[in-house]
Order: sequence, then C-alpha cells, then structure tokens
Amino acid sequence: MKITDITVRPFTVEVDRFHQGVPRRAGVVQTVTTVHTDEGVAGHYFGGHGHGDQDGLAQPARDHIEHRVKPMLVGENPFDRERFWHWMWGAKTPENVMSVIDMALWDLAGRVAGQPVYKLMGGCRDRVKAYASTYPNLGSPQVYAAHAAECVRQGYPAYKIHPYYYWDPETGQSVPARPSHTRWDIEASQAVRDAVGPDVVLMFDPWGTYHTYEDALTVGRALEKLDFYWYEHPMPEHRVEPYVRLCRELDIPVCSPEILEGHVFTRAEWIRREASDISRIDVLRGGITGARKTAIVCEAYGVRCEIHMSGIGNLHVIAATHEDTSEFYERGLLAPGVDYDEAPPYLREPLDQMDAAGYVHLPQRPGLGYDIDWSYIDDHPAE
Repeated sequence: MKITDITVRPFTVEVDRFHQGVPRRAGVVQTVTTVHTDEGVAGHYFGGHGHGDQDGLAQPARDHIEHRVKPMLVGENPFDRERFWHWMWGAKTPENVMSVIDMALWDLAGRVAGQPVYKLMGGCRDRVKAYASTYPNLGSPQVYAAHAAECVRQGYPAYKIHPYYYWDPETGQSVPARPSHTRWDIEASQAVRDAVGPDVVLMFDPWGTYHTYEDALTVGRALEKLDFYWYEHPMPEHRVEPYVRLCRELDIPVCSPEILEGHVFTRAEWIRREASDISRIDVLRGGITGARKTAIVCEAYGVRCEIHMSGIGNLHVIAATHEDTSEFYERGLLAPGVDYDEAPPYLREPLDQMDAAGYVHLPQRPGLGYDIDWSYIDDHPAE
C-alpha cells in the first residue's frame, strides 16, 4: 500500500461557543484532512486548530501540508508512522500540522485492521472517567457554583474551573492580562467547593495568567485549603525555575506544561527538573504518536500524565494508558447555554458521549471512530 495524496477540505459549520459570559452561535471553518492510498482505503482527521478538534486548520497550515508534507509522504507506506513522525519533527513541521497527519495515519491503520485506534496501541480501558471543564469567565462566583452543581447532577465526578482572564469580573469588561484577578479566582473556587460539597473532585486552571510567583503561590495556598485535586498551568511555561520553586512550596500537585511546544522532549525535561508534579500533553502537540510517547515516559518515572483537552485522539490515547498514569478525560469546554452533547452535523453521532456514572465510552468503529456524513461536507464548502 502506498500514499497517493493528502487533501484538506475546508467546510463551514455552526457551533455553540461562549465568550465573556455570553453563549452564542458561531460559524466556524472546520477541515477534514485525508490521507489517500492506492488501495482505496483512506484515513481522516477533523480539526487541528485551537481547543479540542472543533476548529479546522488555518490556511498557512493547509499550505504547509500541500507544499511541504505531501511531497515528503506521497509514495510511502502509510504504516510507517514512526518514520514519518521523525521526518516531520526533523523538518520543523508545525506541531499541529504533524499531529493532524499522524492522526489521519492512525485512523487509516485502524480502518485497515478493522480495530479502534486505542486497541492498536494496546487497549487498557473501554471507558474513561470524565471531568467537566468550563469556559473561562463564566460570570460571578455564584454562576460558577450553580454550573458546577448542575454538572454534578448530570453525573460528572469532577469539575475544573477556568477562572477569570483577559476579563474583569467586577466590571464585566475585557482587560489586558495584568493584573491577575486572584481574589475573584479564589472566591469562585470557594463558591464551587461550597456548592458541590467535600467529595467532588475539583481542579483549577488559570491558563498561565499569573505572571508573578507570588500570585501563583497565593492562589495555590487557597486551593490547598479547599482540597483541590490539581493546580494546572498557573504561570507562563517558558520560565521553568518558578515552577520548580512552586512545586517545592505547595502540597497540591502542580499540573504542567500544558501548551509549551516540544511535546515529549519538553515534558521529559520538566520531569527531570521536578518542575511539575503531573505532566500534561495533548494530541495537537505531536499527534497520537507524540502523546503516547509522553505517557510512557511519565509512567516510567511514576509521574501522572493527564491528557489536555477534549477530542477523539486524546480519548484514544487515554484508553490505551492505565488509569494510574492518565486518570481523566477533559470533557468540554462547558458553560451555561452551551449544548456540548449535540453531535456536529458532519458526524452522525457524537464521539465522546458520557453515561450517567460520568464515564465516556470509546467508539468501537474502526480507526478513530468517525461516522461521517459526507453529504454535509459536500453541501457546505468554505470559500
């Protein structure tokens, strides 16, 4: 079998989004990247930009695939994923681009084998425990509290707060990144704990908006008193030494790096330097291959590797990893007025439905599990 072509098809779709306290319906461009072969079997991946897999590749990424990646891979055996991964990394391919290609190749392999991707990696679980992950800037601390209580009623065993950033909760207006709204962040965390009680697992992720060590330490101390489960990405991740100090000072596990480039290589360096207690990776930073490598390195050092973001590739990586290393699936982003459970119109059913006990079950169709409505894609081309 040989690769004959790689295509990226952009199309339009309307989705629920949440911005600065307000739910809205937004039109976005989604893309499906396809690796074609001379035997008629193809592999697909939807998304590649932003959070999860709901937004398509931007034009520069599509151009890179057309002019740099496709000439590299056409004529090659599509099962040589590891070789291609090193080729693309060596060629300084943007991480999200190499990730999308890697996942389309995994989807192709699963379709040929007639198995879900997580089974090809060595299946460990058929269902994964989920947590509710919020949009930032939901509203007042009371809005966070009510939303957390509703998520618990829906069956979520855990809830993660994305607090206030680039938005002033007192005025309801957009603001620059500094200063941090630490007092409001702590109030929202207290309100959520009061609303859900002592037994619900809580996480906190300010997305690197604390630009001083003192802010990060102050909030971390408050989260310890509230018995939060982890403290994610509190400071910018290009400065590692403050993370080393923070981990030494706090008892709550610090979970990072979240978005730092370099996938498995930077995560290994953070483990060596004891800059975080829990590592963090997702499939847009090195693909399924890169995320799986990271989870294995973490397992070897006895460090948990919690997978960042929703998305079908992430779900397969978690299901191929033991719960002692990767415990949760991040389901969301969620907010009042956002219908996360609605299947996107280009798929006939959602891929990460949650049961009443708070578990997401892995799709059992071959590959990543897509049941694609190609007629929708044909009828909604993007300009």
